Amino acid sequence: MTSTFPDISISTERLVLRALDEDDIPSLAAMMNDEQVGAWTDVPQPYTEDRARTWITEYAPAERAAGRGLDLAVTEFLTQRLVGIVQLAKTDWHVRSTELSYVIAPWARGEGYASEAALATARWLFRDQKFERIELRTAADNTASQQVAQKIGCISEGVLRNACIAHTRTEDGRWVDVRTDFIVWSLLPEDLDGVGDQLADTGGFTSFSDWN
Repeated sequence: MTSTFPDISISTERLVLRALDEDDIPSLAAMMNDEQVGAWTDVPQPYTEDRARTWITEYAPAERAAGRGLDLAVTEFLTQRLVGIVQLAKTDWHVRSTELSYVIAPWARGEGYASEAALATARWLFRDQKFERIELRTAADNTASQQVAQKIGCISEGVLRNACIAHTRTEDGRWVDVRTDFIVWSLLPEDLDGVGDQLADTGGFTSFSDWN
């Protein structure tokens, strides 16, 4: 029997991570049309509300039901506005391992939400779901996402050469593919020891803007 993630909500001091719902469609579409998202992900550009609806009503529920992953909306606790996404994918229930990625909306950058949401998700996976490994992959030039990985305690394991497709705009506005390397990071339960204290010592969660 395939294992699946529960339909859950994760709360931090400032954020609530929950399942995506149809009220998120306009904000999700606006977030995914951001230049940074276009550069570092394979999200189709332009990203329409119809695509957002398909993600929310079809893709995300199917991934969770099949045990492959989990898509969580990152929302502000006080305003309830959508400020990002955390995604789990390529989940191996035998190994108790999954791949984590994240995106923060352009209107919410500068608040440290990427590291706060990623750390909360990691703690939930290790403590409540008994996972043993979380993997992140960051494009070689995506230093912002790499800093998030470092901030939450990830360890760099190596480089997958020529394994990533990033994107850049041409002078006429078209997106073109740019091949680059993937940096592979891992996070184990013991890597979280002291991470919360370190963040507190530096004045809170430092923000970085890009999707992993």
